[in-house]
Amino acid sequence: MNDGALKSGTQDIVVDEVFPHAPETIWKTLTTGELIGRWLMAPTGFEAVPGKHFTFQTTPAGAWDGVIRCQVLEAVPNERLVYSWKGGHEENVGYGSRLDTVVTWTLSKVGRGTRLRLVHTGFVLPKNDTAFRSMSEGWTKVVRNLDAIAAEQGASNKPH
Repeated sequence: MNDGALKSGTQDIVVDEVFPHAPETIWKTLTTGELIGRWLMAPTGFEAVPGKHFTFQTTPAGAWDGVIRCQVLEAVPNERLVYSWKGGHEENVGYGSRLDTVVTWTLSKVGRGTRLRLVHTGFVLPKNDTAFRSMSEGWTKVVRNLDAIAAEQGASNKPH
């Protein structure tokens, strides 16, 4: 390993895609609890309202109960959704280590579609290496799933 690999710092995950759906369709898919459950995980208590607390439940590990605790930080319909994403436990190493991050979804109208940019910030390296690696792959799949669910929502809105 070189010295650079040993240094700590923060790392971000960025997924940037353009989809053939209206921003309103993407927004609905991003902010409807039942739909979120189809492309990510079923949230408990989610509403796209600043200050609203909600959770996701994933696989527990060690001292961590598997609950991801989130709070909506910003919600601008059809444009931007930001929430904190906290989980893990100080005693865990690797999967389930303490995570204190922020997820930002930005929607921009482009041509006949929407540019969807996901930025998940605040991974502390090397502590969050495992989460960063698995979520880097995971978010790419999640965004593809979101596209498929949005396509179903938008199908009823398209002219024939």
